[in-house]
Amino acid sequence: MPSISAPLSNCKIYLYPGDHNPPHFHVRGPNSKALINIVTLEVMAGKVSKTDLAEVRTWAAKPENLALLVAEWRRLNERE
Repeated sequence: MPSISAPLSNCKIYLYPGDHNPPHFHVRGPNSKALINIVTLEVMAGKVSKTDLAEVRTWAAKPENLALLVAEWRRLNERE
């Protein structure tokens, strides 16, 4: 399970190979276990604390971080 290096205080971001659409990432931490849509940054499933969600959204909304998430999703999940 590839982890994305993100300076988050209480959780980590993961992308899984062979995962289902729509493109998303996983957030895991002591108070959070959720799937977040890469495009909308909305919670698709699971639960995430308000603090973790705000931090994750702030990080993921930056253009360079969004580009990283999209590139990693494509690398791990695009099928021919």
